[in-house]
Amino acid sequence: METFSAAVMLFLIMDPLGNLPIFMSVLRHVEPKRRRKVLIRELVLALVIMSLFLYTGESLLSFLNLRAESVSIAGGIILFLIAIKMIFPSEGGVMGHDGGQEPFIVPLAIPLIAGPSVLAALLLLSHTDPTRMTDWSIALFAAWAASSAILLFSGVCHRILGERGLIAIERLMGMILVMLSVQMFLDGVAKYLA
Repeated sequence: METFSAAVMLFLIMDPLGNLPIFMSVLRHVEPKRRRKVLIRELVLALVIMSLFLYTGESLLSFLNLRAESVSIAGGIILFLIAIKMIFPSEGGVMGHDGGQEPFIVPLAIPLIAGPSVLAALLLLSHTDPTRMTDWSIALFAAWAASSAILLFSGVCHRILGERGLIAIERLMGMILVMLSVQMFLDGVAKYLA
C-alpha cells in the first residue's frame, strides 16, 4: 500500500465530517472560550494513542498471541458496522453520546477519532510491512492533520455544507467504508485460508 493510500484510508476511517455533528453536540456544554483548547487536547491525545498502536502493534499482536488475519477480520467487521451506522444513522449519531460535562478522552479522542477500526488498521499496517514505519507515520499524521483541520473549523464547515451536505458526505463516506471493510475482511480470510 502506498503512503497516500494509507493516509486516505485512515482519513476515511476517522470520518471527521461524519463526526462533526457529534463533536459540536458534545462540546455544546463547554464554555465557548474553552472549546478550542478541549478540542486540541482531545486531538493530541488521539494522535498519541494512534501512534502507540502503530509502533507497538507488532509486539502487542505477539503478546496477545494474535495473528494479523484475526485483526484484519475483526477490523473489517467493526468497520462494516460503523459504516452501516453512517449510511443508516440512528438517534445519537454513529457512536451515541451523552451531553453534560467536559469530555476527557471519551468520547472525542476515543472512539470518535482513534476508534477501533483506526487502531486495527494501524496494527495491520505495522504488521504487514514493519520496514515502512516512516511511511505509516507520515500517513497517520497526514490523516490526523486533515481530520483536525476539519474539526477545528467545524463551525465554518457546518455553515458551508449545511446539515444536508454533512449528511450526504457522511453517507458517501459510509459507502466507501463498506467497501474498505469488505476488502479488509476478505484479505484476512484469504490469508487465513492460505
